[in-house]
Amino acid sequence: MTIWTLDPSEKQALLARFLRYVQVDTQSDEDATCFPSTEKQKDLARLLVDELQALGCADAVMDEWGYVFATVPSNLPAGHPAAGKVPVVGFLAHLDTYAGTPGGGVKPQLIQAYGGGDIPLPATGETIPMATNPALARCVGHTLVHADGTTLLGADDKAGIAEILTMLAWLGRHPEFLHGELRVGFTPDEEVGRGTEHFDVAAFGAQYAYTLDGSDLGEIEDETFCADTAIVTIKGHDVHPGYAKGVMINAARVASAIVEGLALDHLPETTAGRESYLHPFDVKGDVTKAEVKLLVRAFTEEELHAREDALRLVIERVEARFPGARISMEIKESYRNMGYKIAEDPKVLDFAVEAVRRQGLEVVRKAIRGGTDGSRLSFMGILTPNVFAGGQSFHSVQEWVSLEWMAAAVGVSIQLLSVWVEGSEA
Repeated sequence: MTIWTLDPSEKQALLARFLRYVQVDTQSDEDATCFPSTEKQKDLARLLVDELQALGCADAVMDEWGYVFATVPSNLPAGHPAAGKVPVVGFLAHLDTYAGTPGGGVKPQLIQAYGGGDIPLPATGETIPMATNPALARCVGHTLVHADGTTLLGADDKAGIAEILTMLAWLGRHPEFLHGELRVGFTPDEEVGRGTEHFDVAAFGAQYAYTLDGSDLGEIEDETFCADTAIVTIKGHDVHPGYAKGVMINAARVASAIVEGLALDHLPETTAGRESYLHPFDVKGDVTKAEVKLLVRAFTEEELHAREDALRLVIERVEARFPGARISMEIKESYRNMGYKIAEDPKVLDFAVEAVRRQGLEVVRKAIRGGTDGSRLSFMGILTPNVFAGGQSFHSVQEWVSLEWMAAAVGVSIQLLSVWVEGSEA
C-alpha cells in the first residue's frame, strides 16, 4: 500500500495557493436575491480558471452564474482492465465564505512548528484557546495558519480549493499514475444555502463526487441534517403610545415572546451530536410588523417535522397571550440528509473510507451538524459525501488550519482515484 505524500516543495506550493486564495474577499450575502449573491466571488473564480488552464485543464471555464468547471481526462490505456469502466468522479469545493463574519482584508498569520498552547490574535489581543480547540493538541509541530482576529481565515472552503488544485498539479507531474476521468467544480453561495441553485448536473457529467469541505483529519461525513427554514411573520397594530392601552398590539413584543417560548433543550447552543434544534437567527421589525427567521435542523424528516410542530405550538400559545396579533409561518425546504441517498449506492462512501485507510489515517465517520453542497447534489443525482479539508473553528475569527492536514487531504484525494480504478476492474 502506497501512502501518497507531498514533498517539501509541493507542500509549499499548497500553502502558497491557500494564502493567495484567502486574500480574495468572497463573502456571500444572506439577503441578496441575485446569483451569485456577491459579484466578488467571481474574482476568485476567474483566478481559478487561469490556474486550472495553466495546469492543463484546457476546458476550464466560469459560467454565467460563477461556477467554475474543468476536466482531467482519463489516462487509462486501452488494454487496462478498468478502461472505459471507471465512472467520472467529481471533486468540489465552494468559493464563498460565511456571510456573518468579516471576510475581506484577511491577514494570514503563519506559525512554523507550532509548539502548543493558546494562539494569540495580534489585532485584538484575544487568543485561539486550546481549551475550545482540542484539535490543536494533535497539531503540535505543524505549520498552522490563522487570521489576525479581525476576520475569518477562509479555510472554509479555500483549503478545499487549494487541495484540489494541488492534486491536479501532482497528477500533471506523475503521468504514470493511472486514473479515470475527473471533473472539478467550484461553487458560489454554499454558505447561504444556494450553492447548487444553478448547478448543471448533466453538464458536470459525474455520478459520484466528493466535497472537500470537512474538518478533522481522516473525517468522512456521509450524513447531514435535514434542513428547513421557518419564517414567522407577525402583524400588529400601532397607535400613539400615550393612548395605547387596550388598543396597541406590539409585533416586536410578540416576536420576543416567540423566541422566549422556544424549548431550551432544542437550541443549537444546548445540543450536540444527533440532537435536533430550532435556531432563531434573524429577528427584525417594529410595532406594526415583525419577522423571525429560524433554522430547523434534524437528522430525520420525522424529527424535523416534530421541531416544526413544536414551533407551531409556541405560536399558538403566544397568539393566546396577544389577542389580535396575526401570526403566520412559512416553511422553506433547504436540504435533506444525504445519507438517505448514499445508502442506495454506498460504494461512494466505501471507497472514501478505503482511501483514508490507505493513506494511513484513522477513519472518522461523522454526521455533519450542518450541510454542504453535497446534501442537495446527492438528491440531484450526484452522490457526494464530504471529505476533510483540515480547517477548524469555521465561521469564526478564531478559524485556523494545519498545513499537514491539508497535505493529507491531497493524499486521500489521490488515493480515491486509485480506489475507483481498482473498484471498476471487475
